[in-house]
Amino acid sequence: MNKPLSPVLRSNAELRNPERTRSVPNDYIPPEPQRQHTERMRTIADGREDSEQYPGLAVDLGMSSEAARNEAEQFRRLAEEAREVRDHHRDALETIRQERERLRDTAETARAASEEARGAAEAARQAVVDAVRATSETLNATLEQMKVVEEMRRTLREIRDVNKLVSN
Repeated sequence: MNKPLSPVLRSNAELRNPERTRSVPNDYIPPEPQRQHTERMRTIADGREDSEQYPGLAVDLGMSSEAARNEAEQFRRLAEEAREVRDHHRDALETIRQERERLRDTAETARAASEEARGAAEAARQAVVDAVRATSETLNATLEQMKVVEEMRRTLREIRDVNKLVSN
């Protein structure tokens, strides 16, 4: 015999089937009337209150107590399931946090390696610039030497031409 769930249990049942609801409350607080009803049922079930105060309940006390116990047991089970879901979510969040931390460490390592590579590339570029500059200086020196040699040849030709004229 399935009895409809109270509003508290119905909202906790939604925790078990998230497809049925759009949002899942983290900490459900029962509405005040439900809390008062539950407290009143506990008081009556414990025999702390006269049944005369609540006429009609004395007859249904056995049935009502059993229903309240069943509802409380169902609520306890749902609360336990909600705790398990919360613990599962907490574990999943912790796993995600650890993965993010690992990715952050990997990114930091990659950034450091990239910075080192950039430094090495800059050093290589500077070495190439220095090599080009040295080559340029060598070529300029060679050109100057070639100019000196050419000037010496002209001078020697002139001397030879002058010597030919004097000898004739």
